[in-house]
Amino acid sequence: MKKKTLVTRHDIVMRPDDRRVVIKLFVPGEDVQMVQNRASGLIERILQLDETETARLLDDVLSNFAGRHHDLLSTFQHHYELVQHRVPPEIELAPTARTLIGAYFSHEFSVEAAALCNPSMVPHPDQAGLEPGELRVAISLRQIGEGHISSVGFCSAILGAGDTIRLEERGGPLMIGHRVGAMHMRFQLSAALIDGEIDNEASAYVVSALPERYTDEEFEDVMTHIPAELHTRPMTQETLDRIRHIVAEDYAVTFPCAVPLHQRVMWPATRAESNGMEDARFVQVVDPDGRLAYQATYTAYDGRRISGRVIFSRDLRHFEVTQLHGPAARNKGMALFPRYVGGRKLALCRADGETLGLSIRDDQHRWQQAVPLLVPHRGWDLVQVGNCGSPVETPEGWLVLTHGVGPMRRYAIGAMLLDLENPERVIADLPGGLIQPDDVEREGYVPNVLYSCGGLIHDGRFWLPYGASDVRVGFASIALDQLISRMVPTGH
Repeated sequence: MKKKTLVTRHDIVMRPDDRRVVIKLFVPGEDVQMVQNRASGLIERILQLDETETARLLDDVLSNFAGRHHDLLSTFQHHYELVQHRVPPEIELAPTARTLIGAYFSHEFSVEAAALCNPSMVPHPDQAGLEPGELRVAISLRQIGEGHISSVGFCSAILGAGDTIRLEERGGPLMIGHRVGAMHMRFQLSAALIDGEIDNEASAYVVSALPERYTDEEFEDVMTHIPAELHTRPMTQETLDRIRHIVAEDYAVTFPCAVPLHQRVMWPATRAESNGMEDARFVQVVDPDGRLAYQATYTAYDGRRISGRVIFSRDLRHFEVTQLHGPAARNKGMALFPRYVGGRKLALCRADGETLGLSIRDDQHRWQQAVPLLVPHRGWDLVQVGNCGSPVETPEGWLVLTHGVGPMRRYAIGAMLLDLENPERVIADLPGGLIQPDDVEREGYVPNVLYSCGGLIHDGRFWLPYGASDVRVGFASIALDQLISRMVPTGH
């Protein structure tokens, strides 16, 4: 453990591990800017191999890669099925040949070869096998690989008792979640239509015909039974195409029970997030009915545009992903409150790109224009301010870890306190900041940056995982009473 000051930086550091790989579909020619699909030519060459050579090549692939992935043969079979239309219909392939074709159309992707950063921390759903005073936590990680593509990974650690922390094993093969049928919500479609300014008879018909929660099959049934009279209207086909796109952006993924949390990878699954799922802010939430769940907001990036998404899970094994809507959801950095406050669903946001604000979700499930909480006003945060994860409830108020950007785009982390019943009120602030990059942490993939997506309180301490210059993840903690006592009342 490093020298103790107000904040204790712990010796544990996580660095990118380029051995952590997933297996992805590979189509020769489509991985370059000038797309020239070479799939047919490759399959023709594979079909020229005799049975002996086919078996030898497949055995060689399995020998080299089987221990690196879950159920490699099933993955090869799936990738073969994605390109089997390229195989001449008159040819009947042996299982070995089909599997080998799948292997040629596969490749490994190192999920954190470029960077590992921006963690959040929540109580783990499994608290078995712990000593008194210990808490197992689940840590989400922004993993950045080739092409700067971000995905969401996980690991776990044990906190306490006291100011101790130890990481648990994070080795073994990784698995991308299996896409499964989603249960869509009618109010989400309505909110998206408002955002997209889509209001005509076709859109009204679809919304009115759908149940409150609907499956992909129920959606298709409604879409295929649009009245003929509506089909003749000039905007109907464009409207239906846009509705299909909206619904396709919401999805669900799941993992087998036997795959531990640290081997699960949430990989971009829609066009809107094709270039990355960035900065997931996980928080354990309490539903109005008292049930616990996990939610996380993150930024979907398609290479040109960003948009907000929210993840919902009961167990960190099955995940449902939906879009965020409304004025406050149009920029990065939303962070949900862990419970309803006065019957309101609240979130921190930075809708204008530089001011930390508070937004309320309305009856249409749209996040409304934010009330400003913190504006850039100090030397170390004059560029912009934002949150470092969801608010944490304390007896004194909602503890919010903030970040500020100063000269030379240097990020530092601060803190403030919001009123428990009226979070629109900032009741105290830590004017000098809490933690900033030291001489080691300032060096990295993105220099001079400390950034977190959320911490928690355990055993009287606030625990803060943080990314340092996008190249490593560090851990800090502070006695909660000391942190609160250093804050200065704002008088508001």
